[in-house]
Amino acid sequence: MKIRSMESSFVWLHRLLDLTLTPSILLCITIVRDVDWSNKYQVMSILSGLLVIIMNQYVGVYHSWRGRSLFEGVFKLFKSWLMVWTLLIILAFIFKVSDQYSRFVLITWFILTPIILISYRYLIRLLLSKLYKSGIFVKKAIILGTGDICERLKNTVTSNHWLGYRIVGIYDSPQTKLNTLVESANKGEYQTVFIALPASRESELKNILNAFSDTTVAVKYVPDFFSFELLHASMTSIGGLPVLSIFDTPLNDPGKAFVKRLGDIIISLCIIILMLPIMLMVAIGIKITSPGPVFYKQSRIGWNGRTFTMIKFRSMPVNVEKNGAQWGSSKDKTSTKFGLFIRNSNLDELPQFINVLKGEMSIVGPRPERDIFVKQFRKQIPRYMQKHLVKAGITGWAQINGWRGDTDLHKRIEYDLFYIDNWSLWFDFRIIFLTIFKSFINKNVY
Repeated sequence: MKIRSMESSFVWLHRLLDLTLTPSILLCITIVRDVDWSNKYQVMSILSGLLVIIMNQYVGVYHSWRGRSLFEGVFKLFKSWLMVWTLLIILAFIFKVSDQYSRFVLITWFILTPIILISYRYLIRLLLSKLYKSGIFVKKAIILGTGDICERLKNTVTSNHWLGYRIVGIYDSPQTKLNTLVESANKGEYQTVFIALPASRESELKNILNAFSDTTVAVKYVPDFFSFELLHASMTSIGGLPVLSIFDTPLNDPGKAFVKRLGDIIISLCIIILMLPIMLMVAIGIKITSPGPVFYKQSRIGWNGRTFTMIKFRSMPVNVEKNGAQWGSSKDKTSTKFGLFIRNSNLDELPQFINVLKGEMSIVGPRPERDIFVKQFRKQIPRYMQKHLVKAGITGWAQINGWRGDTDLHKRIEYDLFYIDNWSLWFDFRIIFLTIFKSFINKNVY
């Protein structure tokens, strides 16, 4: 037995149109503006078509497009196009050819392309909706199930006409009417069966599948995974055997892990180089105002629960924790006068970019906690250890939402797990931008 990944033929139509329309729009603009269609425009057009396909696939433009709201589809397409545009600009500057392009042509192309790509998608949806509303190509379907998953399935199908289904019956106790339902199927009264039963009714599910194996209707099973608290869940296969990943990390994907690591290296290198004079001044200030080392090193728990040494500029006297470390007492900790300044200005965090460069931390991720506190929190807070499925970060989703320092750990974990479950390169960029923006008004952000 093999479970295949079903993909609508419309997805391939979208890919083909995206691949051809993107460079075609650029060509049409150059013709209208009487700009020479030279090699540089030809290379950009071909590259843009390929990048649009890659980025659309990356952000999920082609995934489950028929069951997605129009707004969500538009948002994903804009996100993909901005990433394509950013890459093209970077390449143009790297190869020093940016001044060879018409600004008017490029800006017009930048504006028109997403509008046209969105418009043809809307027209396809409108056409399908009209066809299905008029009864053309519509498949009659019944739902066998109960509970939230059944309700969500019904609402999704009935509110999205372009899916091509019309619900003609819902049965919460199909076992009692199984013979009648099979007879109706054989009479052609419906063509599809959606089964939305909980896993606890496994024996009933087997009887239903056996009964409908004697019909020609399509049977689709909708598993009730919403009763579980999933974390970056995905469906895959091992040797043809379907496997559902319940708790997982996005870093298991080599491509995503490489992109995130590359971004960490580039950003941390740039910040270390740019901030090196300030870091030297801070180091001198610490040595002048307080006896002891420049850096303060702490044992922290990071990716996969591994211990690493986090580096900060020392802002406290060397013997401040001689009676042991205490969590939740940051406001009461003794700081030197210069140390108070660098803590309030977050300059004490700058050496953590060295941790990022070494691969022990990331720019974005859950804040790491000290090992002595992790042993305590993992017993008190459900799912606490799952925050370590990704690298610890200098900033993160919890921090920019105010959950850092002496704040509710339950809420902090909630935001950390949301970040892991919804991780993307775009999400990281968003958090970095918000960190820079909010750091001016909220000292707990960074």
